[in-house]
Amino acid sequence: MKRSELKQLPEYFDRYILQCDDVHITEAIQTSIDEIYKFPVDIWEKLGDTVYAPGKWTVKNILQHLIDTERIFTYRALAFARGEKQRMLSFDEDAYEMMSNANKRSLNSLITELMQTRLSFKAMMESFTPEMLERKGMGFKGEYSVASIGFCMPGHQRWHLNILEEKYYPLIK
Repeated sequence: MKRSELKQLPEYFDRYILQCDDVHITEAIQTSIDEIYKFPVDIWEKLGDTVYAPGKWTVKNILQHLIDTERIFTYRALAFARGEKQRMLSFDEDAYEMMSNANKRSLNSLITELMQTRLSFKAMMESFTPEMLERKGMGFKGEYSVASIGFCMPGHQRWHLNILEEKYYPLIK
């Protein structure tokens, strides 16, 4: 399924889905994997713990957020594909981040973990039949499909990479 074939873009998550090219789900996920290999680690190391405003996350916090979100949405995709009828709970991303200890980790360990979660996510999405991709479930912001989650994760990564480029990179002196 291509992004343009999604029957409905879920409210709120559409901002991430629309970051993806209009390609098949697995191609969008593979592109995001290719992007991980090209992460500008040298720039991120120069940034260190620099943030563009008080209360904003460091690069390491952002990477941990991508990992945490990937795991949560991997579960949601699996649950919806298997016909789960219960509404999925939301999660407080700031509370998760405060408890993550991300800033004590190395950039490489975070990038490796993100790569592993993304590869696992891709394998799961490839295992789903077209019927499974069409299945929907209830999230905290309404109903969305397994396929929409397939595009949401790569788009979520691009969303945060764009924020880094626009708001963080200019801070490097």
